[in-house]
Amino acid sequence: MKRSSKGAKNKTRRSPVRVIGDFFRGRNGMQAYVWVYCMLFAGVCLFFIWLFQYFFLSNYYRSAKISNIGKAADRIIMAYDTDAQYHTNRTVAYDNSLCIVITDEYGNWESMENNLGSYSVLSNDIEYNNSMYIYKLKSQLEKADDSFFTTIVRNKDLDVEEMFYCAKIYTDESPVQAYLFIECTVEPVDSTVRIIREQLIFLTIIFAELAFIVATFITMRVSRPIVNITKTAKKFGAGDFDVDFNGKGYREIEELSTVLNDAKNEIRKVSDLRKDLIANISHDLRTPLTMVKAYAEMIRDLSGDDPVKRSEHVQIIIDEADRLSNLVNNLLELSKLESGNMELDLKEFSIVDKLNDCMTRYSLLIEQNGYDMKYEPDEDRTVTADPEKLDQVIYNFINNAINYTGEDKKIRIRQIDLEKAVRIEVEDNGKGISKELLPKVFDRYYRDAKVKRDVVGTGLGLAICKEILKCHNFAFGVKSEEGKGSVFWFEIPL
Repeated sequence: MKRSSKGAKNKTRRSPVRVIGDFFRGRNGMQAYVWVYCMLFAGVCLFFIWLFQYFFLSNYYRSAKISNIGKAADRIIMAYDTDAQYHTNRTVAYDNSLCIVITDEYGNWESMENNLGSYSVLSNDIEYNNSMYIYKLKSQLEKADDSFFTTIVRNKDLDVEEMFYCAKIYTDESPVQAYLFIECTVEPVDSTVRIIREQLIFLTIIFAELAFIVATFITMRVSRPIVNITKTAKKFGAGDFDVDFNGKGYREIEELSTVLNDAKNEIRKVSDLRKDLIANISHDLRTPLTMVKAYAEMIRDLSGDDPVKRSEHVQIIIDEADRLSNLVNNLLELSKLESGNMELDLKEFSIVDKLNDCMTRYSLLIEQNGYDMKYEPDEDRTVTADPEKLDQVIYNFINNAINYTGEDKKIRIRQIDLEKAVRIEVEDNGKGISKELLPKVFDRYYRDAKVKRDVVGTGLGLAICKEILKCHNFAFGVKSEEGKGSVFWFEIPL
């Protein structure tokens, strides 16, 4: 038993290797799909990280550097000829790895901040070439006839591209008071690129391992409620109605569990009803068939020559045959009603006349058996229904009251006129029905085991009433308390 339990546990919690294997073998369970999709998403993310950090790093660095140079130039020009000029120039040069040169209006340099070292073209030009390159840039700015211009050249010493930014510095006193020259690299240096790429390799390894763990966790987390529901459904399919569908964790799974539990309860009711139906039909068929066979044998063996006894026995056979016929006819009628094939013959008629007509049929029963049965009418109203089917409902309700009424045999049939309907009630003073059994009253073959009936019926009367009233779209129901009798009712809308 212990080994079997362990095997079942391993079967439920499948390893990632098994999930992948099932996926590629074509056994595409939800676990495999979720895991593969999570890994594919992680792979796509890594692809784009490598694409931008490895292949597009230089272009991105170049665009960002050009944008930053424009902002740096604005800061330097704003601080020109102020107390903050020296500090601003040094800070900007250090933060952005620049060489900053400011000259007067004739091109003679006034200040320089070099953060590029000995490879700076502007620094070497001032020191060794008497600012020839600066004059060249200044001439190009004049030809451009603009407030600034940029140019990009290749620095052979550093083997990188450099950008030279040249701008005019204006003041209120002079149209052009000074010139600003900025030199910077527009490609990341090799050491920076190497560090970034080495870091990217470590990040890729960490991210891949993390993605594997997260994908596995998500797969198990998402699929476990569905796997549990599937296992429960298999038990339910095998006939175990005591299972409970439990799918906690996700709203959709909880809703599915609720629907499945409701379906389970309904199927259990149908299964119990089927068992009761078979048991009751077997009993109702077996009893008259046994009596038919017994009295037929008595006629053959004992009363065949006695006309009086033979007639009595033949009448019993006829009565039992009629009982069998009624049972079969009720079953066929109920099946026809439940299938929706019953067509109603709707007519308008007086409800008071209909109930009075029904009462006349019970006059002999009242006289002979001492039933206290009365009809309590209200103001007459014209209703629309199938008269024959409505008769069937009223007779079934009254017969049910006769079978279950108390010792004083008191039965009341009431007509209650409502604002938009006529309510018909049939009340008895029997033992009543418990709250637990009330929902089952209109089920076919329902019988309260606590009540012994003297009148034997087919057990289908109230089920037929329910289907007839449903076909009419009439509201109906029963009110009952144990020890206080029952009230069966229906309402005919006006």
